[in-house]
Amino acid sequence: MMLDTRDNSARASAETWLAELDGCVSRKVADPGLLYLEECYWRDVLALTWRLQTFCGRDAVEAQLFPALFAAEASGFAFDPGGIPPQTVTRVGRQVVEAFFTFETRTGRCRGIVRLIPDDQGSHRAWTLSTELVEIKGHEEATGPRRPTGQSHSRDFRGPNWLDQRRESAAFCDRDPTVLVAGSGQAGLSIAARLGRLGVDTLVIDRHARIGDNWRLRYHALTLHNQVQVNHLPYMPFPPNWPTYIPKDKLAGWFEAYAEAMELNVWTGSELTGGTYDETAGHWTVTVKGSDGGTRTLRPCHLVMATGVSGIPVRPQIPGLDRFQGRVLHSSEYTDGEDWSDARAIVFGTGNSGHDIAQDLCSSGAQVTIVQRNPTLIVNIEPSAQLPYALYDEGPTLEQCDQIVVSMPVPLVREAHQDYTRQAREIDQPLLDQLEQKGFRLDFGEDGTGWQFMYLTRGGGYCFNVGCSEMIADGRIGLVQCDQIEGFDAEGAILKDGTKLPADLVILATGYKGQEALVAKLFGGDMAARVGPIWGFGDGEELRNMYCRTVQPGLWFIAGSLAQCRINSKFLALQIKAIEEGLLRPAV
Repeated sequence: MMLDTRDNSARASAETWLAELDGCVSRKVADPGLLYLEECYWRDVLALTWRLQTFCGRDAVEAQLFPALFAAEASGFAFDPGGIPPQTVTRVGRQVVEAFFTFETRTGRCRGIVRLIPDDQGSHRAWTLSTELVEIKGHEEATGPRRPTGQSHSRDFRGPNWLDQRRESAAFCDRDPTVLVAGSGQAGLSIAARLGRLGVDTLVIDRHARIGDNWRLRYHALTLHNQVQVNHLPYMPFPPNWPTYIPKDKLAGWFEAYAEAMELNVWTGSELTGGTYDETAGHWTVTVKGSDGGTRTLRPCHLVMATGVSGIPVRPQIPGLDRFQGRVLHSSEYTDGEDWSDARAIVFGTGNSGHDIAQDLCSSGAQVTIVQRNPTLIVNIEPSAQLPYALYDEGPTLEQCDQIVVSMPVPLVREAHQDYTRQAREIDQPLLDQLEQKGFRLDFGEDGTGWQFMYLTRGGGYCFNVGCSEMIADGRIGLVQCDQIEGFDAEGAILKDGTKLPADLVILATGYKGQEALVAKLFGGDMAARVGPIWGFGDGEELRNMYCRTVQPGLWFIAGSLAQCRINSKFLALQIKAIEEGLLRPAV
């Protein structure tokens, strides 16, 4: 973001536009021609339609916006006193007037951002508009002045104390949870915290022995690849002395502390094994298996799958690998290169995990060859990979940054990431040239949109380089293309030219199946087919079946980075609360 301090007319332009909108809404007169350019976008996040959806182009906006404003009984449009004052900024290469505003509907308090561009006559018209639900009237979060009093005003010295009450609550001996969350990573903890502040009785289950094990048990050298200021969880920001890149064990410990501080009900060593939904009763019947082999039947109204973008490891069929007498591990099973310091290792896969594991093995003294299966995007972790996060370094608060992120329609985000990718290629060009000279095949994403959209569409295909690419470029790590491999025998790989590649260890850094596979495993193929694809973009320029109602009542999905989970857990929780209060239908 670039602030133009010379423009003192931004507030006046925004005031005029907001007054026009407020006047049209109060008179129930649809006059969008006065407000919108031919190229314009409206993203609604629950405020007016109870959906996460984007409308592109003036015709689509005209057809949808004002009917939605009238139906929701929107009113009271005014500048947001807690927002950034109207100002001229540059967004996606356009100089715009950007204004934060608030308004109300019949059921909620809302906020939005409008970005204005002068038309041919010099009048400012909307280029982008966002409308976002903040809270449901009468069902506000129990935070700040509305915080629970607990035992501060009444002390029963002979009754159960706080710890007794917490243990009883977490046991669910006398009730079923309203919401069952499967997974206690950033997705599960974020949605549980949000629901807890809304007074929705929630239980989180996780198959691991400890909260945070989804990070703690990953390979020894793992550190986050994006910076700390982007990654806070809801309500509890990381301490200001934390390192720029958080080590996995530090994050795992924070997850445990977070669950305790936020008073989340979590059953560890507990795994969801299956369930069915009763349409008449409006609840699930699910089975949870404990680490001791015992089972518990629960009947939650809502089931939130927070098991990650992907959960079931992909183990490709490689000819002859079953005859290999060395060790074969999926990347999810790999721990520490020190265990293989004298080994000969072959790593299949050139995404983040493949690169990090190959680097860890090589640094520990192993002889490593990495096998490239598909073209891969390589971006140096600094500064190139951090370009999309520059907003979080520029002065707005975390909440303001998140609101700006929410307000940007996906077509413009794609355009922005094309620019980030062009910049990154220029910065990283010397390394990329060296890799190509070694035979490494490069990719830059569909239409040059880079790593972020590779993540959002396929969950991988890129690597944030922290040194492995240099090891490949200078030959310390060997490189073989997958189509050069004929198969395996007992001693290692055999290439099509007859060359043998002896190995003691094979790592399959080959990714994971999508959540559709987990739905089919737990609830059957029919339900998986009915729900449809999860993750990636559909026709509506939103992630498919993520953070929103699905066609299956009571089935929800949340996944993604820490930032995605922090931001979108709020919207998922508001929808569940609205259903529980009878304000929203349980399925789309």
